[in-house]
Order: sequence, then structure tokens, then C-alpha cells
Amino acid sequence: MAVSPVADLNSKLPLPSGKRQHSKFTGQSVRAIPIRILTVGKNRSQGVQLIVDEYMKKLRNYCSVDDVRIKSNPKNARDVVAQIEHEDIAVMGLIRPDEWVVMLDERGHDVGSEQMASLIGDAGNKGASSLLFCIGGPYGHGRQLRERANVSVKLSSLVLNHEIALVVLIEQLYR
Repeated sequence: MAVSPVADLNSKLPLPSGKRQHSKFTGQSVRAIPIRILTVGKNRSQGVQLIVDEYMKKLRNYCSVDDVRIKSNPKNARDVVAQIEHEDIAVMGLIRPDEWVVMLDERGHDVGSEQMASLIGDAGNKGASSLLFCIGGPYGHGRQLRERANVSVKLSSLVLNHEIALVVLIEQLYR
């Protein structure tokens, strides 16, 4: 059984007092769960794509990672509600039944690096086939995904566009 890169790399985390805290997975075997990152949006800028490619290369040393993209507003709807619905249908069509779904949302749970590592380790140990992180389009996620998601987390108290959210997420996954 493989050890998760997150649990392995962060087995000790500094605390403000200068003391170190052990990860809850220290000394345990954690299954390296495949990860998929689904983003809804337009074409990425070259700079963002270079960063994504670099981190994907690093992550693939530890686990399978796929970058899945859905075009924003796939049916060119003029109505925002219709656009969200069309994106929602496209996203739901790509979610596997036994996948652990993490929806990135500005109203989600505020998690730090250690909690993100625990979330990944827990999903792998609970029998999920893979972990899917969903980054929404310009108007957020649709109702179906909100109901299907196993957990909703926010990467920042700031609202991030999908490219910046992707860079922050992928760096945290590597961390």
C-alpha cells in the first residue's frame, strides 16, 4: 500500500509556539487515491498552464492526477441561471458514482493545509475510488453538484477566479 504524499510530506507541521505537531496519519499506511481536478472556465492563460503542468508533473510522482476541463457556458446561454444549469449538467455527467467530491466554494468550510491533508487521507481510507475537486465557473456551482458534493471547502476568504483557485488548490495538493 502506498503512502499519500500529503501525509508523508507533512508528517510534522510547525505550530505558532514553535512546537511541532504530528499528522494524524504519521506511521500509518494511507492509500494514494487518484485525484481529478475539474474546472469550469475558458481557456487558461499560458502562465497558469505552465504552473499547472509543473505541479501535475510533481504530483504524478505520488498519485494519479487528471486535469478535467469543461467550457464555461457550454450552450451559450444569455441567462445566468440557464448557464449555471448547463454547466451543472456537464459537471454531473463527469462525476463517478464512487468518487469523493470536494466542491470548492466561497461559502465552504474554511480549511488549512493540515485539514486539507486530513480530508485527502480520510477520503482514501473510506473506500472512495478517487477524489474529485470541482472548481466552478464565473457564477458558481449548480444545485445538483451542491447536493452531490461530499464536502464544500473554501481556499480563501477572498473570491478567487477559477485560474487562481486552480493554482492554489494544486499547490496545496502537492504540499
